[in-house]
Amino acid sequence: MEIYKTRQEANQRINDLKKQGKTIGFVPTMGALHEGHLSLIRCSKKDNDITAVSIFVNPTQFNDPRDLERYPRMLDKDIEKLEAEGVDILFAPDEKEMYPEPDTRQFDFGHLDKILEGKHRPGHFNGVAQVVSKLFEIIPATRAYFGKKDYQQYLIIRELVRRYMPDLDIEIIPCPIVREKDGLAMSSRNLLLTPEQRRSAALISQTLFRARELTDLMTVDELKQFVIDTINQSPHLRVEYFEIADAETLLPIESWDETDRKIGLIAVYCGEIRLIDNIEFN
Repeated sequence: MEIYKTRQEANQRINDLKKQGKTIGFVPTMGALHEGHLSLIRCSKKDNDITAVSIFVNPTQFNDPRDLERYPRMLDKDIEKLEAEGVDILFAPDEKEMYPEPDTRQFDFGHLDKILEGKHRPGHFNGVAQVVSKLFEIIPATRAYFGKKDYQQYLIIRELVRRYMPDLDIEIIPCPIVREKDGLAMSSRNLLLTPEQRRSAALISQTLFRARELTDLMTVDELKQFVIDTINQSPHLRVEYFEIADAETLLPIESWDETDRKIGLIAVYCGEIRLIDNIEFN
């Protein structure tokens, strides 16, 4: 596996490969790799000649400095996993390389970056757009792969390319959520949970799965309250939000017949660790 630390070297290598007619798959990550990340890599390897991965903990998308400080970092272990998966290129810059000077760009995604995660984490999606736009310029891939656990982020990045990078011929590929055996959505933040918190966290996905079975028996509002009340019964869990929305616009729905594609999106604090998940009601 080739490892690059600078933007110039990574960009030159990718462009050389593209001149050779190679298709490039790109998986941007913040490291602490788990099976969810590896599933994206496998999708990329299936679709493309070359697979590139980036590892960079992006400071501009953290609105809580404590969250940035405790985010797990384990580059050596990540490199071992990438090599085992047969990744071709790793781009692993430091903060100075990605932000030689402060990035003051402001992005506007209409309502999409102001609701749900955008409402509860002000500035988060602007930071995501800053770093992803930089990464797409450095690694102008054929396809880029994102997990649907961060469903709102996937829609934001798709809109980023449409609104701000229309000349970038890159396809944004969403990939299914990968879950632990007990249903918990895989996340690097799961590493920060105590054993007791980790056991309690499984209630999040279990409740979402149960909610999907109850759509014929409850109204939208009733089901939302059921999910919130059920999860909040655990002393370790506190629901920050749960919304049932149109899967394309993320605007909340009031009745099941409003749209063909419905999704329930949730954020839950497990102790001080914030976990997100979602369930599709198709």
